[in-house]
Amino acid sequence: MTEGKFENDGLKRCAWPGQDPLYVNYHDTEWGVPEYDDRALYEKLILDGFQAGLSWITILRKRDNFRRAFDNFDPAKIARYNKRKTDALMQDAGIVRNQAKIDGAVLSARAWLDVMEKGPGFSKLLWDFVDGKPKINHFRARSQVPAETPISRAMSKELLGRGFKFCGPTIVYAFMQAVGMVNDHMVTCHRHPEAGKRKR
Repeated sequence: MTEGKFENDGLKRCAWPGQDPLYVNYHDTEWGVPEYDDRALYEKLILDGFQAGLSWITILRKRDNFRRAFDNFDPAKIARYNKRKTDALMQDAGIVRNQAKIDGAVLSARAWLDVMEKGPGFSKLLWDFVDGKPKINHFRARSQVPAETPISRAMSKELLGRGFKFCGPTIVYAFMQAVGMVNDHMVTCHRHPEAGKRKR
């Protein structure tokens, strides 16, 4: 998979969104755009954790349901979830019903609060692994893109050590791609020159 073309506009893209309009919009407007907001980074990490074993488009189609079910991913609220609340989430057909992942979101919210209260802040903790700015890659084929890297392994170790869940090196690298810590758009993709340009 080196490039794809959306039938409505003729722009060259990474191949993975295919022709799905929701996926194409996500590729064009979100994926690879640097995100520095602490709460938004928590949301994306949790959703990437829920993706484990599934496709991202599955999560993307359920994202609004997740936001509704998880109080718009407000870590302060999620950290207070009790068994009654997590049991209710397990009955919510609009999300991925996985007890370990739901419990993991709660534990990760508590870890997030700890990082925010005691330092250094969630965004700074993560972005310091790439010196605060996106790493721009120049891949021409999907086969060149790694599943994990030394940085994603180091970030995973740090997060796990702080109590975050479902953040192994592969999940973390997918997260890094999504939030623009690395620009892994193919060089043939129209988004490659622009994706890493957003500043704090």
